Formats: sequence, structure tokens, C-alpha cells
Amino acid sequence: MKPISQFAVLLSLSISLVASAQNAASASNTFPPFEQWKQAVLAGDASALKAMYSTDPPAKITAGTTPQSVDADVSFWLGLKPRDIKVEVVRNEPRHGRISYIFRAEVATGLPNGQTVRLTNDQTWDHQGSQWRLLAVERTVAPQLAQPANMKKDIYPADADAHAELKEAEEKAARDHKRVLLIFGANWCFDCHVLDMAFQRPDLAPVLAANYEVVHVDLGPEEEKNADLVREYEIPLNKGVPAMAVVDPDGKLVISQKNGEVEDARGLAPDFLLEFLNKWKPVAR
Repeated sequence: MKPISQFAVLLSLSISLVASAQNAASASNTFPPFEQWKQAVLAGDASALKAMYSTDPPAKITAGTTPQSVDADVSFWLGLKPRDIKVEVVRNEPRHGRISYIFRAEVATGLPNGQTVRLTNDQTWDHQGSQWRLLAVERTVAPQLAQPANMKKDIYPADADAHAELKEAEEKAARDHKRVLLIFGANWCFDCHVLDMAFQRPDLAPVLAANYEVVHVDLGPEEEKNADLVREYEIPLNKGVPAMAVVDPDGKLVISQKNGEVEDARGLAPDFLLEFLNKWKPVAR
């Protein structure tokens, strides 16, 4: 047996640490690095908080759809002067070797009027050396669309045949003078769950039901599934998911979203979706 190199030992230790943290994340709603982040926020410790964000590569922060700096994210949280943060964990699991931690928060602030701030925060934690650091953050304050309490709904069943469902939907659409709405996404996608909930709203559901047959096209864990439909209906996956396309009963593409219009569904207003549904519904006879 050849001597084990120091690099191999370090690599093995690193893999072990990552696996251990991922197992802990999968087993419960507790993820120690997040708890440390939360305590730093409550303590108003700017330096400790800032040290938790990745610098190489730089952490990517967005508020709504607006890119922000780490300093801006730190300033946002400390500016609330939070006295308490009630957290409801939506997702806490490994993804691509990192930890995806999504939570809804109710922040009791120390601001003059003492208001409570409600938001959704989507954090990606990366294991760097011996530390976990925030690699990406998406923050949505006071969302207008309902945010899921969990992501357990099977919107995109793994055994579904999108091609067969599309054919059936086109036949129904032809019979009932409708169009087909294709929604490309996956169960791991938080915004796909937000969009699914939105389409059940009383102001959107009747418009959807009266004008469209809906087909959910599963992209799978690595966004490689149903690649032929992605190409046929001109969905640019580099713009994010969910993404929608509208198709006539004869299969002709009417419109496909090219710029990630619903990728950040959590930050959309219901009027945006209502406008889309009304704009692309079948022309009245």
C-alpha cells in the first residue's frame, strides 16, 4: 500500500465534513451555519455577519430582481433592528454539493413604529475550507403571491410522460376552443411552487381553466429531462425556471418566455400573471 498523501487526507476530511453537514441538513430543519447567521443578525454584529458571506467567489445577492452587495444585505438586516425572528423553513437540503436553505421569516423590528416585516429568504450555503459561507441570497420582502410552507407537492411527477400529456391536452384544447399552457420546471424549484399556488388563486384560476389546458413539463434534477420539448418550444433554460409557453391545439407555438419573466415568481404581482393569461388566451369566435 502506498503512503497516503497529506492532500488525500485533507480531501477525505473535507468530503466527510460536507457529507456530515448535508446529512444534518436533510435530517431536520436545523442547519448550524444558518443558526449562527441568525444569531449574528439578532446581535447586530456586522463584522461577524459579513464574514459569513463568500468572497471567492463573491456572494451573489438579489433583493427582488435587483442585484445588491453583501454590505447592502447586511445593512438591510441590521437596519431592521430585529428583536425576534420567527422562521418557517421551506427547504433545507443538499443540492449540487451545497445546502439550499429557504425560509419564510416574520421579523419583529425595533423600528420606531415597531412594524413586523415578512419576507422570504433563499440562501445557498457553500462549504469553503473549514467554514460554511453564503454563496447566494435571494430576498423577497412582503411578497404579493403566497409562498409555500413546504415543497412537498408533486407538481412534476417523475413518471409523467410530458409528450403524451401534451398530445392529450392539444386534443382537449381543440375540442373546447382553448390553448395549451406549458409550464417548464421541476419539484426542486421554489418559484415553480409559488407559480403553482398562484394559479389556484380565485382571480387567476377561472381565467386559466376557461382558456387553457395545462401541461407541466418536468426538467428533472439537472434540467436535462424533456430536452426536445425545451428546444421545440424555445425555452432558454439559462434564464431560469419556471418558464411558460403557449401553444395552439395544432401544436403551433404562440409565445414562449425568453427573458425569465416568471423565474422570480416569488416577487411577482398577481396582475402580471392575469395580464399574461388574458393576452394569450384564444381569440373569441
